Amino acid sequence: MNRLGRFFTSTKIKLASEEERIYIPSRKSNKREPCTMNVTLPPDYKPAKNEKFMNPKMVEYFRQKLIAWRTALVHESNSTLQQLQEGGIVEADIADRASIETERSLELRTRDRARKLINKIDDALERVDEGSYGYCEETNEPIGLSRLEARPIATLSIEAQERHERMERSHRGD
Repeated sequence: MNRLGRFFTSTKIKLASEEERIYIPSRKSNKREPCTMNVTLPPDYKPAKNEKFMNPKMVEYFRQKLIAWRTALVHESNSTLQQLQEGGIVEADIADRASIETERSLELRTRDRARKLINKIDDALERVDEGSYGYCEETNEPIGLSRLEARPIATLSIEAQERHERMERSHRGD
């Protein structure tokens, strides 16, 4: 059981032919009680501050956002890999060859960053499945919609992130 499990109620969301387990806050009980409901997002849905934080629609919205982001990164990565496999360096001029090598090096560095980002997206999707998505890992408080919209892989609230960054700076001696 995750550390927030005792504060959440189990909910199944049926989407097309797949079924996923998520957890939504329950103020009534500390037990995990299964409940089944269908969640269909309207095409223009955006989470609002006045709705219950991490309700099933909101969770589904962020899950879809994370999956779309991951899919785009994987597609870009695959196309880069294909381009690198296709072409060898055939430029006769050494300056042109160096320029192409520099471009490839930058592209590989970008793909490495994308690979790390994909891992963070996978971690966020795992938190969605566990029911802890959207809550700060340090304080268990809601992270905030504006932060999650800007950075859907966020694990810390703004305040916790600022504390973390101050601690890093003080340990580095900056």
